[in-house]
Amino acid sequence: MAAALGAVVRRLHTAAAQPPRLTKFALHPPKSVEIEFADGSSFHLSAEFLRVYSPAADSKIRSVGGEKVIFGRRHVGIMSAESVGNYGVRILFDDLHKTGIFTWDYLHHLGSNKFSLMRSYIKTLRKHSLSRDPQRKK
Repeated sequence: MAAALGAVVRRLHTAAAQPPRLTKFALHPPKSVEIEFADGSSFHLSAEFLRVYSPAADSKIRSVGGEKVIFGRRHVGIMSAESVGNYGVRILFDDLHKTGIFTWDYLHHLGSNKFSLMRSYIKTLRKHSLSRDPQRKK
């Protein structure tokens, strides 16, 4: 009985850990991406949000108090996207950032947590007196 229960728990845990299968990826340049998953969830993710949460290390990140903060990307746009295997997409932004690969799992995570992640991002910017707007040229 204990072995059968353990197997059921492992199966449920594995199923819960697997994000739903991607069914749609639509690029709406320059401002957003639309994604849909087999479980019926769908998300519109803005270019700014995707750029800020790009999974790549980037030279345009400011380290403030040990925190890595990307700022000034409110008006960033998406130029293109290219498939990477069957597991993700590389997005080219108009600030020429293109090194991050967004896996389908990561996109599902971003979409599912979009509002809390964006609130956290804005809170971090305020904490460090930074802005979503680009710096003005002097």
